[in-house]
Amino acid sequence: MALSTTTQVNSITSLSSDLFYDILRRLDGPTLASAACACAAFCSISREERLWENVCSSLWPSTNREEVKNLISSIGGFRKFYADCFPLIVNKEVPDYQWNEYLEYNEEWNEADYYGDVDELESISPSDFISLVDVRFKDQIIFSKVLWGIPNANGFNGWFYNCPFRVDLLSFSSRDDDDDDDDDGDGNENEITLTVSDGLPPITSMERERKDGKLWRELKDGLRLSWIVVNQKVKQAANLASWSSLGGQRHWPTDRDFVVRFGSVLPAKDILPCQVVECILSMKFRVVSTEGDDSQTSLKLTELSMQLEDMEGAHVNGRNSLLILKEALSCHRSKDYSEALESCHLYSKVQSELKEEKMRIENRLDRLCIFSGIAAFATLWYYCIM
Repeated sequence: MALSTTTQVNSITSLSSDLFYDILRRLDGPTLASAACACAAFCSISREERLWENVCSSLWPSTNREEVKNLISSIGGFRKFYADCFPLIVNKEVPDYQWNEYLEYNEEWNEADYYGDVDELESISPSDFISLVDVRFKDQIIFSKVLWGIPNANGFNGWFYNCPFRVDLLSFSSRDDDDDDDDDGDGNENEITLTVSDGLPPITSMERERKDGKLWRELKDGLRLSWIVVNQKVKQAANLASWSSLGGQRHWPTDRDFVVRFGSVLPAKDILPCQVVECILSMKFRVVSTEGDDSQTSLKLTELSMQLEDMEGAHVNGRNSLLILKEALSCHRSKDYSEALESCHLYSKVQSELKEEKMRIENRLDRLCIFSGIAAFATLWYYCIM
């Protein structure tokens, strides 16, 4: 048995490195990483940047662009880029924060704490952040875009730093169903559609869809989103998306709209009183035709955006958002999707508890005001009749 094993090892090591390379280049990222632990030859060849470039380009088509390849090379290469962006962000500190602790910050934190320290922002610029966004539906790429910097962040006398932070990847023309879909130089950005040929179930009417929800389930389960943020100054990157959807809304705000939500929970320690925020990545699709319209069922992507919200659901301003995004690039991550999903559910649970507690406090205050008003009225009435 020992002789047979030795013979097998010798036969493997006698194979050419070109054959090893040809084998490894066909693997996806997790399999390639596992193969690197199999033997010294695989470990040596798996360090080849070209292999990881192929893995990244297959998983994230936005990395195929020449300027993006140069960016990735400047921050450490494709192997490091994959190691940073394939695991999802996990925040395990969410359960530590309770409503009473959250309220205490209102008195302890001053204006500079809420709106950010200007001196700390001197080393951060909106132009440092690059977004690499890829959307798939049932393993087919339907949208890919690279956004250099944050649009309009440096104009209008610094309004960006004090206004709610939001990044929109679709132009206004792409949201208008009556637009002529003029090409703006970025491929088919103005017309991103899904049809039956892409895997959508055919529907005869929106009335039928409201009853069975088949189209909504296929859309929510089939969509995959990757939103990678790169900071070229600190040479770090992270994927802010949850890959699979976290939920959404059917028929909002009209009966033909579907909003699918992705995201992650980001640390905001020493930046905001609530210590954690939610990065919300929203996609909105609109039904533009059904089988009853004498054409096949088709959906149009009308919104793809990112924004940050605190525990109370308030939008985080631009100044604090830059600080939070910078911190997110170095926070804890995991390859276990269920672990990342658990942190998002924990955030939602704590947020719901905070809202319920706030409502109970407000209800008690309302009742106190009502009783005080009744008592004041009764007292006034008593003195009037005396």
